[in-house]
Amino acid sequence: VPTLGIDPGFRSGCKIAVLDCSGSVLDTATIYPTAPRNDTNAAAETLRRLIQEHAVQLVAIGNGTASRETFTFMQTFLRGENLDVQCAIVSEAGASIYSASELAAAEYPDLDVTHRGAVSIAHRLQDPLAELVKLDPATIGVGQYQHDVDQKELRRVLNREVESCVSRVGVDLNTASAPLLARVSGVGSAVAEQIVTYRNRHGRFENRQQLHDVPRLGPVAFEQASGFLRISDADNPLDATAVHPESYSVVNAMANRLQVTVKTLVEDATPLCAVDPADFVGDGIGLETITDILRELRQPARDPRDEFRPVKFDDSVRSIEDLCEGMKLNGVVTNVTAFGAFVDLGIHQDGLLHVSRMADYFVRDPSTEVAVGQAIRVEIIDVDLDRGRISLSRQGLGRHDHST
Repeated sequence: VPTLGIDPGFRSGCKIAVLDCSGSVLDTATIYPTAPRNDTNAAAETLRRLIQEHAVQLVAIGNGTASRETFTFMQTFLRGENLDVQCAIVSEAGASIYSASELAAAEYPDLDVTHRGAVSIAHRLQDPLAELVKLDPATIGVGQYQHDVDQKELRRVLNREVESCVSRVGVDLNTASAPLLARVSGVGSAVAEQIVTYRNRHGRFENRQQLHDVPRLGPVAFEQASGFLRISDADNPLDATAVHPESYSVVNAMANRLQVTVKTLVEDATPLCAVDPADFVGDGIGLETITDILRELRQPARDPRDEFRPVKFDDSVRSIEDLCEGMKLNGVVTNVTAFGAFVDLGIHQDGLLHVSRMADYFVRDPSTEVAVGQAIRVEIIDVDLDRGRISLSRQGLGRHDHST
């Protein structure tokens, strides 16, 4: 959906980038709703114009400096305007490094570095995997030893995991970045760039057959890649699934046999219970392929992630000075180490949840209890203002966490 990304700041202002459904940049701006200027009226006018002009439905705010202040302003503005727009804080780890990189300059040559950062933040809410694959793994700040291990081996392993994810759930043809598209079988870097160029020039893909119009994407590449390239709200509902175009005729035959539409089969797998796979074997399509098609139709466009629910931080906590012992707060795990986990509480400093206070029982490995991106409930047990350190505990709070 159309998304507005905000790279928050104080003196330099909040950099804004508006993206369309395909992730292409529609507009940019800079507002100053926070100290020292506190120009909330001009900021509200700019946001009102951008949201109405581009039908914005999501707002992504980076979690760096001035994040909470900007988030509070946005919530007040959206309530005052009675706008049905969701607002979420997302990690901006590595965004500044990406925005100054050669890749960012090649992708957005007409934007300055600061607005490229806002684009990256918006992309992280639209399609996180497509954006994060652009970054050097060491810049994301996940894991204790990412700078110490063999960097070539680290990239190889992460590339393998990304390719495994692509093979499992596919990629959105209308939002995937060139680096992510390059991981699709049969595509590669050169063809991935051509797909993005075609998309920017002609708008979103409405069906898989349009891939034949992409320069350098020949019949062999189409045969290898099309099953992994998904299109939501496509002309043909099967384009949003892993069913390969060469097997569409089989699904059409099933729909005719069941006297329902293909769209019905994609949305409701109940009629498939009456299908005998053996009845559709033939014309070069074997029983295993039919079985795979039925499995996909029962779980079309599956997404293994939990439902996204943004974390609600405590509005009364804006800085470390607002914390006191005994407070119970919502937080998001930002890093997991051998000795515990770091938790974002919605302020500049992360708190440390030591492994000894991670649960009401002995925990040997913190990664078995928490994961990066997980929303958890914690208690403040100590605040060291001089050193900027916050100690946390989960003991006695139960297990009412969810993933962000």
